[in-house]
Amino acid sequence: MKLKGREATLDDLDWQILSLLQENAKQTYTEIGNKLNIAHSTVYDRIQKMEDFGLIRKYEVVVDEEKTGIPLITAQMTITTDPKETESIAKKLTRFDQVLELSTSFSQEIVILAKVIAHDQGELHSFIAKSIAPLPGVLRIRTAIVTKKYKEERFNLSSRENASKKRNNL
Repeated sequence: MKLKGREATLDDLDWQILSLLQENAKQTYTEIGNKLNIAHSTVYDRIQKMEDFGLIRKYEVVVDEEKTGIPLITAQMTITTDPKETESIAKKLTRFDQVLELSTSFSQEIVILAKVIAHDQGELHSFIAKSIAPLPGVLRIRTAIVTKKYKEERFNLSSRENASKKRNNL
């Protein structure tokens, strides 16, 4: 990894290490080194640089909430805001445990997109009515309760490789 200002340039080995970590972050440096035919110390040094730079932000466990037996519903919300208040509203929403994901989008108007969880519809309604709707600048809230998930993934480096291959074949 080479640093240029606030940006990092990764070489193929860095990408391979990241890809292997995404597959299984519990692998040892030796296991990764064996797969890539490099010394474990090289793996350690590269991962350390990526962590120090903030490229690798954290290692986490992804829990399948449906298998926990805890009854939860998921809702996708589109919150239309006064453009002057969007940033303030988004920052306030990040503080709620019920909000799992939060982003803004601009098409015809600025909206906040939120993925929210609750134990039931009553709790979801209460969260919207007491925590979101009263925020200054909230103009409209549209909520869709998720009834079935077909895919839920995070960005995967294999997606980068596939996109690169498709681009090269054009």
